[in-house]
Amino acid sequence: MQITDDLVTLAGAVGSPYTRKMLAVLRYRRLPYRWITRAQVAAAGFPTPKVPLMPTLFRPGPDGGVEAVTDTSPLIRALEQRVPGREVIPADPALAWIDMLLEDYGDEWLTKAMFHYRWVYPADIERSTNMLPLWFDPNRPDDQIAQQGADFAARQIGRLGVVGSNPGTGPLIEASYKRFIGLLNAHLRTHRFLFGTRPASADFAAFGQLTQLAAFDPTPMALTLDLAPRVYAWTSIVEDLSGVEPDPADWISAVALPQTLRDLLIDIGRTYVPVMLANARAVAAGDQTVSLALEGATWTQRSFPYQAKCVAWLREAFAALGPDARKTVLTALNGTGCEALIEGA
Repeated sequence: MQITDDLVTLAGAVGSPYTRKMLAVLRYRRLPYRWITRAQVAAAGFPTPKVPLMPTLFRPGPDGGVEAVTDTSPLIRALEQRVPGREVIPADPALAWIDMLLEDYGDEWLTKAMFHYRWVYPADIERSTNMLPLWFDPNRPDDQIAQQGADFAARQIGRLGVVGSNPGTGPLIEASYKRFIGLLNAHLRTHRFLFGTRPASADFAAFGQLTQLAAFDPTPMALTLDLAPRVYAWTSIVEDLSGVEPDPADWISAVALPQTLRDLLIDIGRTYVPVMLANARAVAAGDQTVSLALEGATWTQRSFPYQAKCVAWLREAFAALGPDARKTVLTALNGTGCEALIEGA
């Protein structure tokens, strides 16, 4: 199997929100791609990435071999630098930073809801246990599928604490998800996407998680259908946006964010921001546990070094903005609680 820059080669899974995020970006950008299975990866002898995550993108390496890379956010930006046109990163630097913030919220906060609902509720556990192995290989014998599903479920349930889901935080996660879909539903009454009439990377981050929350796992899917039908419909639409014809004028202005988007930022400032900052402090101090007062309760979880890096990247990106763009971002975030992410940056 030949790896070239002209054909994006991606390995992932239907049940992976980050795989779905990346595939939707490739479809929207009309970039030729090949989606391969784990069996094809093994047969081709492709390398394993340093951190084995989905999706994995394979590209020509500097030594002439094949390089395996992960992490959708930098992959999206690398593809934009290499192939111009139909960009998902806004041209305005201030709006691009706000997009980066909302993309990280989708990737790092909404995933808590996805993991929580999937591996806490019996109906959701049963569906994932039965279906996820079949998505990898529907031709395996029933007994192998059953064993693989049971083993995978046990492993994932054991990892609930890694994403912060436990009896104390569960109600906070669920309340946050319900608020999110309500706020997005309100925004979609007047806007096709988060930042106007063309999609940004933040749209695809939210979409990736919603492919599971709104369109597969029974408990959050029922909630979404009941509380936010526009969100349910939008998730199906974003799967393939290759027919959208974007224009530079389709982005909203960072100096005049709609109230519906500010409402979402305010909610992000209530939950994602304090947890991410507390985690960053814990990682810096070498603490293994994060604990903070949140929404009248106590949030506790294991500290997570990667999410501390996410905070650092947001701060570095803000510091790299020009003075006017920094002022625009600060004005947009003023009073939302999100400004705490960049204090001192």
